[in-house]
Amino acid sequence: MDALFHTLFSSFVLLFIVIDPIGVAAIFAALSHEGGPAYQRRMALRGILLAGGILFTFVLVGNYLLAVLGIGVPAFRIAGGVLLFMIALDMMFARPSGLRYATVRERREAQQKEDISVFPLAFPLISGPGAMTTVLLMSGAGHDTVVFTGLLLVILCVLILSYLALRTAPFIVRILGETGINVVNRLLGLILAALAVQFVIDGVKVSLFNG
Repeated sequence: MDALFHTLFSSFVLLFIVIDPIGVAAIFAALSHEGGPAYQRRMALRGILLAGGILFTFVLVGNYLLAVLGIGVPAFRIAGGVLLFMIALDMMFARPSGLRYATVRERREAQQKEDISVFPLAFPLISGPGAMTTVLLMSGAGHDTVVFTGLLLVILCVLILSYLALRTAPFIVRILGETGINVVNRLLGLILAALAVQFVIDGVKVSLFNG
């Protein structure tokens, strides 16, 4: 039971940090400020549903996809750890990059679009490369039915929290401000960096002892 709780809690923390609902909410508020509450509610719901579809698909077919590509779980843990560490650096230095957020040009393009639920909200803000890598890593965490069901619930919980963050985006931005949001992201980035390094260490250990 302790091992199950540790696996699910670690997965929750990892996915929550990678998706970064607070940071996404700040960008969503900027992109949707010209629309009314009904528009923001519609975009938030559609964006979360689309992102959920992407993430659930990845976690369901993750092991099969790796097997088809001939990629071992240890190798993917190392690669995923490196990618997540790069994302952690972006968070700690408060520098938006294409790994987590849309680029400046992409955001300018998004501001001209009436529907931002697909791009950039669902992808890359919520279900970007980091989030997809995370759920693929989660899919390899356990083949037990209980563990797998728990991982699905973890994704659902993070998506619900992300939706709540989007719905309260103006309030979050008003309370925290840009400086407060960056401080929170730096703290989360530090935790993510440690988790990413652990992924690399675990992958190297398995490769050395099972290779």
